[in-house]
Amino acid sequence: MNNFQQLALIGSTASGKTKLAIELAHKISANILSLDSLAIYKEIDIASAKPTLKERDSVKHFGMDVIAPNETFDVTTYIELYHHAKEQSLKEGKNLIIVGGTSFYLKSLLNGISPMPTISKESYHKTETYLDNIEEAHNMLYIIDPKYMSNIQPTDYYRVEKMLNLFFETGLTPTAYFAQNPPIPIIKELPIYEIDVEREVLRKRIEKRTQQMLSAGLIDEVFHLEKNYTRLPNCMNSIGIKEVLTFLDGRYSKKEMQERITIHTAQLAKRQRTFNKSQFSKKTVLPLEPLTTLLLA
Repeated sequence: MNNFQQLALIGSTASGKTKLAIELAHKISANILSLDSLAIYKEIDIASAKPTLKERDSVKHFGMDVIAPNETFDVTTYIELYHHAKEQSLKEGKNLIIVGGTSFYLKSLLNGISPMPTISKESYHKTETYLDNIEEAHNMLYIIDPKYMSNIQPTDYYRVEKMLNLFFETGLTPTAYFAQNPPIPIIKELPIYEIDVEREVLRKRIEKRTQQMLSAGLIDEVFHLEKNYTRLPNCMNSIGIKEVLTFLDGRYSKKEMQERITIHTAQLAKRQRTFNKSQFSKKTVLPLEPLTTLLLA
């Protein structure tokens, strides 16, 4: 497919990305790759505001229902998902629309990531020994590389483990290793379109969506997740899930739970807008209706 096209549609949560992306996918014969850090999980359908099969309207979606709630992932997972989505789209003669509120992963596709070394059994063994005490392991790495480790929490088991493996295998601090192995961009050119929504309008959309999520069975979904996976997985601290857990503990009334979900979602939307503004200089930013007209014309 010599005329393969791809574009990105970004915007804060509840801005209208999903509906527009599906409409656009039909118009330009495209598949969709979701860049959403919660939609990637199986069984988290309501809390992630994942479009239903009916709402997907026969458009193939990649990046949804990929891993179980108790499985871990990082940016490399999204790199692999992108390659798979592009390969399949090329085979099908389809274009590709990259959609999501987790724009960090889009930034990683544009900037690339550094190649990681193959980790030996010996290095894995050393790492396991240090991980008996995660705080001491983090402190050891912080002492040798405070610049890099200041961005990693002592409780972030996955990333601490990854940096230990890297250090024991190469003998280099994370900062030194990544300086010697700079990232290579995955996507060189990509049109980016962002939905701009006024704060008060977005707040009302968030309130409405929160109510819809609760009516759709959010509490039952979270109860099921806790029963099957406990509260330990990272996803159980996501917005929409953590507030329901607090409600189930009896520390929130149902009204307080709903208000907290709305507040936290609005705060997330603000962070997303700030990130998009600072990280993507070349993009088209328009309110939903003008952008819809532009893309579907």
